[in-house]
Amino acid sequence: MAGPWAASSGATRGGRGTRVQTATRADVDADRAQLWRLHRILALYAAGVLGFLALMAWAESQGLARHWIGPIFLFLPVMVYAGIGVYHRTSDPEDYYVARRRIPPMYNGMATAADWMSAASFISLSGALYLQGFSGTPGQAGGLAYLLGWTGGFCLVALLIAPQLRAMQLYTVPDFFHVRFGGRWPRAIAALAAVLCSFTYVVAQIYGVGLIASRLTGVQFEIGIMLGLGGVLLCSFLGGMRAITWTQVAQYVVVLLAFMIPVSWLAYKQLGNPLATLVYGAQIGKIADLEAQLRASPAEQQVQRAYLQRAEDFAARLQDVDAALERERAKGRERIRALRAQNADMRLIVAASRELAALPHDAASARALWRHEMHENHARAYPLGGLPPHSRAYAGDPHGSPQEQQDYTLARRNFLALMFCLMVGTAGLPHLLTRYYTTPSVAAARASVGWSVFFIALLYLSAPALAVLVKFEVMQNLVGSHFDALPNWMAQWARVDGALLSVEDVNGDGLIQFGEIRFGADLIMLATPELGGLPYVVSGLVAAGGLAAALSTADGLLLTISNALVRDLYFQGTDHQAGRQASAEQRVILSKFTLLAVALSAAFVATLKPADILPLVAASFSLAASAFVPAMLLGIFWRGTTRQGAVAGMLGGLALTLYYMLSRAPALQTLPHWPWADDGLWFGIQPVSAGVFGVPCGLLLTLLVSALTRSKMPPRGGFATTAPPGA
Repeated sequence: MAGPWAASSGATRGGRGTRVQTATRADVDADRAQLWRLHRILALYAAGVLGFLALMAWAESQGLARHWIGPIFLFLPVMVYAGIGVYHRTSDPEDYYVARRRIPPMYNGMATAADWMSAASFISLSGALYLQGFSGTPGQAGGLAYLLGWTGGFCLVALLIAPQLRAMQLYTVPDFFHVRFGGRWPRAIAALAAVLCSFTYVVAQIYGVGLIASRLTGVQFEIGIMLGLGGVLLCSFLGGMRAITWTQVAQYVVVLLAFMIPVSWLAYKQLGNPLATLVYGAQIGKIADLEAQLRASPAEQQVQRAYLQRAEDFAARLQDVDAALERERAKGRERIRALRAQNADMRLIVAASRELAALPHDAASARALWRHEMHENHARAYPLGGLPPHSRAYAGDPHGSPQEQQDYTLARRNFLALMFCLMVGTAGLPHLLTRYYTTPSVAAARASVGWSVFFIALLYLSAPALAVLVKFEVMQNLVGSHFDALPNWMAQWARVDGALLSVEDVNGDGLIQFGEIRFGADLIMLATPELGGLPYVVSGLVAAGGLAAALSTADGLLLTISNALVRDLYFQGTDHQAGRQASAEQRVILSKFTLLAVALSAAFVATLKPADILPLVAASFSLAASAFVPAMLLGIFWRGTTRQGAVAGMLGGLALTLYYMLSRAPALQTLPHWPWADDGLWFGIQPVSAGVFGVPCGLLLTLLVSALTRSKMPPRGGFATTAPPGA
């Protein structure tokens, strides 16, 4: 007798053995029927999405206005996700925390891919490849570091982390530290670290939600955040992991279509072949030729000199900040008086008044702002607007100048440092690891990782192609056009956020030069359909895809934060008596309301626009890598790891990473009274890769303290194979 029931039937005789065999065979048949039912539902859903796109394209061709198309692509998908969340609502702890551990590997892999394809991957990754090239600069690691680091991290998850954690049948990542090391502190520190890195991550997602919602509806950025947040809460608030899983499966279909349609269209438009991943290499050589022409262009050199002059002007102001600030105020007042004396248009007077009001209020603020502007203009004074050549940042020629050699070394060092942080951070992200708790078995967890890599690769292999095709489109068709013929989409995106797009006639020739265009990394993907001349329906689809990517990740992150605060800190950490008295359903209810509070807090932080999406997400990976991975790996594979060693490693690695980030973060250094400001970089490593210092520090501290305390407190023996008490 072959098959999964053979062992059961051979272990007993007679009627009892037959009953076990029949029950097991019935379970297998039920699982197969359930899987086929899921396949049919997925096929029908994908067909429905394609039918909806066809219907909207027909409606646009019949004259449906854009101001209707945008809101439809915002609200209808969100309502679908919310409907899934309402349908799968639950208060059962097993459903809420781990979806009853019944998610098939393929669908768990699809949900993980949607969780992984966050706003950073969908919206910003192609932008990083566009702005930083493939290999980066001394100050930026380069776009390929993100692709290699994030993909390589799944190898660590599959080989070292996911199967071991799934075998323990836990609910959260802090559960591991409680079961393995015991005591209050390992779990409490892990929970706080989970909150820190997940909150940083979720702020970036909600920022992306606001960006897309405001573009689709035309409302203010802050209102757009609240519109998108409603969809997040309806998915995660009611049904927990069960609702989130099936919502993410639905969102992945939208993300895949939204990413592949524009890149395939650009490839067909430029190269006559829609298989962008296979043919985009032909454009890299053309881009190199265009870059050489732009470097030699007299108009581009005029732009460079203009930016250099601006940088020198700001440097002159910094020589005497108080006097320069007073001069700027006097100029502003004099301009307003002159406009009023000439009976100028009221809009000009209002604009001049706003410029005067926007001047720094004190010398410290002026110094921070002008230093930032000086660096910005100085960077744009380089050829190509400060962007590196796309296919290579520095040749590394041994006969090059000492400065070129130093730049090449720093670029490679930052590339490897960021790739290391992203790879190790992937193995420590709590919301990602929790996804593998939902599979039926350890073998299913391994298979789920494989499916995750497959579904992610479908998009990641196309991201470099999109960056190359967009850059060629800009250089070939946008550069050299007249300012009075700028397309409307550029002005519309500039109104959403001036940091996303700015075009200024710096040299006054009336033509757009490459150095005069400034795209934000968060814009490239979202503006691709309009840049490529596609119907506005495709723009709506791309925005819906970006929204789905941000929502899917925000769902998992908010659930992770609320579980860490309620389940791992409140009930299992500082208030044991409350943990004994509260029922499982009461804990789930409290987790839901905590999730609501965390979502509103993250929305408030996102309205402050603390940074671009990609740096925020990369910072969360450094935090997760330094806080979790050393103690987790040693706790799994070295029985000599002690509680004191784990606590020391987690605190030491996290503290060092936080210090390096906060003391050198460009956004914080502009604050006038920031106490930790430090311009010095260790080995030239950028703050976003601070985990490259925190991980070795945590590893060494865990090893050293464990060795010193091992004789005083022997390690706990073995791992639990069932859920910990109170789960």
